[in-house]
Amino acid sequence: MKTIIQSLVISFIIHLIYLLGTVGVSYIKTIFYKPDYPAKVEILQSTVAFGAVGSPLFFLVSFVIVTMICGLVIISYRKVISLKKMVGG
Repeated sequence: MKTIIQSLVISFIIHLIYLLGTVGVSYIKTIFYKPDYPAKVEILQSTVAFGAVGSPLFFLVSFVIVTMICGLVIISYRKVISLKKMVGG
């Protein structure tokens, strides 16, 4: 049970870092954006949309897959450590 909880926490942290990184990079790009004004002025669209729409199912599947990978890494790490203790190294 401890391994499952650790895997869930690590997966959550990985996804949080990814989302905050994406928002941070977009924010920085927005702050430093300098538009190129065309010589000829045209009427532009009056509405703007930021970001992209992703499927919630994609985030759920990626969360589960990353959790499973983290669980396998934790289990493998524990086995390697226990084998080193048995060998005496």
